[in-house]
Amino acid sequence: MAIFGGKKETETQLPENLPVHVGFIMDGNGRWAKKRGLPRSLGHVEGGKTFKKIMQYCKDIGIPYASFYVFSTENWKRPKAEIDGILGIMREYLDEVQQHLGDGVRAVFIGDKSVYPDDIREKMIKLENDTAHHRQLTVLLACNYGGRDEIARSAREIAKLVQNGELSPEDITEQTVADHLYTADFPDVDLVIRPSGELRLSNYLIWQCAYAEYYFTNVLWPDFTPQELDKALIDYASRGRRFGGV
Repeated sequence: MAIFGGKKETETQLPENLPVHVGFIMDGNGRWAKKRGLPRSLGHVEGGKTFKKIMQYCKDIGIPYASFYVFSTENWKRPKAEIDGILGIMREYLDEVQQHLGDGVRAVFIGDKSVYPDDIREKMIKLENDTAHHRQLTVLLACNYGGRDEIARSAREIAKLVQNGELSPEDITEQTVADHLYTADFPDVDLVIRPSGELRLSNYLIWQCAYAEYYFTNVLWPDFTPQELDKALIDYASRGRRFGGV
C-alpha cells in the first residue's frame, strides 16, 4: 500500500493495483459558476485549475496515462460567448503549459484539430512535438472529440484501404478498427471518472471504455480534488474485473 496526500490529516492509503489509464469527463464548470452567480466562463477557468492539480497528482502517484474530455464535437452548439471564452482559455493554457507540465509529461491531442484557429492548432502541434519523448505521464487531451465521430473516421480510413486493394474485408478485425483510432498507440481506459452527478459517458472514448470501470460523483469538476480521486481509485481497486470471463 502506498501513502499519498498533501497533509498528514488527509493522507490516504492507496492500493497497489492502480489503473494504467484513467479518463476524466470534466463536467460541471458551468453549474459551478451559476451556483455562485458568476459567468460560465469563470467556471471553465476554475475547471482549468482543477485539471492542472489532477494532472500533477496523477503524475505524483504513478498513473502512466490520463485522458481529459476538454471539448466535444457537440460543444460547438453552445453560445458563442462561451465558446470564445473556452478558446481563450485554451490559448492561455497552451502559452503557459510548459511551466506546469513539468519534466516527464507528454501531451497528446485527440480529436479533429483542423477546425481550430491556426494559432491554436499550431500551438497544439508544437506541444506534442516538444513533449513527444516524455514518458512518465502521458496526458491525452480530447479536443473537438466525439466517440462516434472517431469510429466513423476509422471506418473511412479502413474503407480506403479496402478500396485500394490493400486490405480484404474478411481481414478486418477489432484490432484493425483500434489501429485507426486516435488512441491507436495508447492503452484502453481502465477507469472513467465523471463528476457533477451525470450518469452517462456523453460520447467519450466509447470504444476505449468498452471494459472500463465507471465512477460517478456529485462533486462538480472545479471542486474535484486529489482526495476525491483517491476515493475513486480505492473504489476501483475493490472491483473484480473479469472482461467477460468468470
